[in-house]
Amino acid sequence: MILVDSNVIIDILTDDPGWFEWSAGQLVAHADETLTINPIIYAELCAGFASVDALEAQLAGWDLRRLSLPYEAAFPASQAFLRYRRHGGARTTPLPDFFIGAHAEADGLPLLTRDPTRYRTYFPEVQLIAP
Repeated sequence: MILVDSNVIIDILTDDPGWFEWSAGQLVAHADETLTINPIIYAELCAGFASVDALEAQLAGWDLRRLSLPYEAAFPASQAFLRYRRHGGARTTPLPDFFIGAHAEADGLPLLTRDPTRYRTYFPEVQLIAP
């Protein structure tokens, strides 16, 4: 299984000129594996749509397994977020990004993302699939 970060899905849904090819190529390259999302990733996707039905219509052809967020991810997410803030991290970076990394770490999942810097710094044990 691979946890797919929201930025990869957004790149495809929005036909992002800079990232569409990479993101779509990664989904194709890993199509033989189980691609997953969690409620945090789903919530980030929801922000770009007027309704759940609109998002679901866009995801209709996607083979994405929906995982629950493990409680084991809560403490590592909070601790990584605190380290980030104590080292001067921007207040604009939300705690949910840390939940994604902590989920991947807790369940031993590789994370497909095009924004690996924070994950490499705060979740170095997570295998990243990134540019």
